Amino acid sequence: MANRYNRTDFHAWAARARATGGCAQPVHLRGRITHLDPLTGEILRHYTTAREPGGVLRVACKTRRASRCPACAETYRADTYQLVHAGLVGGKGVPTTVTRHPAAFVTLTAPSFGPVHTRRTGAGGTVLPCRPRRDGGTCEHGRPVSCTARHATDDPRLGQPICPGCFDYTGAVLWNAHAPELWRRFTLAFRRYIARTAGLKVGELRDVLTVSFAKVAEYQRRGLVHFHAVIRLDGPGGPDNTPPGWATGDLLAAAVHHAAGAVTATSPACAGIPARTLRWGTQVDVRPITTSGELTDNAVAGYIAKYATKAAECVGTLDRRIRPTDDLADLPVTGHARRLIAACLALGKREELAGLRLTDWAHMLGFRGHFSTKSRRYSTTLGALRQARIDHNHHHTDDVTTGRLPFDDDQVLVIAHWRYLGQGLTPGEALLTAALTGKPLPTLDGTDRKVT
Repeated sequence: MANRYNRTDFHAWAARARATGGCAQPVHLRGRITHLDPLTGEILRHYTTAREPGGVLRVACKTRRASRCPACAETYRADTYQLVHAGLVGGKGVPTTVTRHPAAFVTLTAPSFGPVHTRRTGAGGTVLPCRPRRDGGTCEHGRPVSCTARHATDDPRLGQPICPGCFDYTGAVLWNAHAPELWRRFTLAFRRYIARTAGLKVGELRDVLTVSFAKVAEYQRRGLVHFHAVIRLDGPGGPDNTPPGWATGDLLAAAVHHAAGAVTATSPACAGIPARTLRWGTQVDVRPITTSGELTDNAVAGYIAKYATKAAECVGTLDRRIRPTDDLADLPVTGHARRLIAACLALGKREELAGLRLTDWAHMLGFRGHFSTKSRRYSTTLGALRQARIDHNHHHTDDVTTGRLPFDDDQVLVIAHWRYLGQGLTPGEALLTAALTGKPLPTLDGTDRKVT
């Protein structure tokens, strides 16, 4: 009778696929690891990848990008949720009294660089015309400035410019590149405002108050990033200490609005492109977080965690860097994303703008900051959460790479040698892994990621 799996080591291969959590682009390693008694030199345990299917050990990629590996991205999303949630209700080393500290969900947006198609709703959820103009008319490029369409949520025109010729692509790319600096300056101005309101110097503020935050960057459909953040006011020791009585939610909101309107960043001037003063958009949203009601801690943590696994690919661009061999005209991207990428590549050639690394980050439309960050005292860390998961596996599995050992691994000498072979799965392996683990397949952009 023919082997229905077509390989004798299928069961071992399936076990490894489950051990990686259904990772869609596992890292392939070959090598060995030996545990020795440091006093006697006795070999306590020896492992070699020769015992693995195909003689190769597959390790989960641990990426945060859902477009590349939904399984690992889901783990990252869950960890981010726990991190944000602990900073709102306690747990993971944070006391539950943190729920009494003023906290708000803040959204900072980009300014307008030209009108784009949008979905507007009115009372009762009625969808309104996109950009109606009573007198109609055309722009200087001869395109209509009005759009009376009532766009559906999945309309591909959403976020696309009404007129690409009128859209300021240079300004949009430069704003994305300076968004991390705008956030840094926002946090400084926020603290300065609170200190001034309390009659303190900025250096004295840390003795009575700690500003804690966790934030995530999200791409709007028009290709510009905006930031969602949880901002919390603590006592001088962080979440363990109650903030002073004058540190209220109203003060927090006032500080956000002041800082968002006060900070600017200036892009370098170069031939034909003057220096630009970049600032936050006028749409600044500050909403208090409560344990019950419209905006709960669960909702906020879930919202931030969801966007921690996404990047610019949701705008219609790639989830990988642009290669020198790529033909921009042939890339599977939207027309709007193509123009933003072209602006990055053109500006990246300017010596005055070299520090922005726009060519390297063209696929991110100029944005080069971290997608999720937090202040030191906000809550636990992703590293601590990962270590807790590793420790759990050490006590509940017998996997030599992640599971329990028959000795205390803190008191042995570990000698390891690994060689990187490649990354990814063949199409057939990807389908089998998805079927075995119930994990979805990644949304690929045409890039071949299988091992060669």
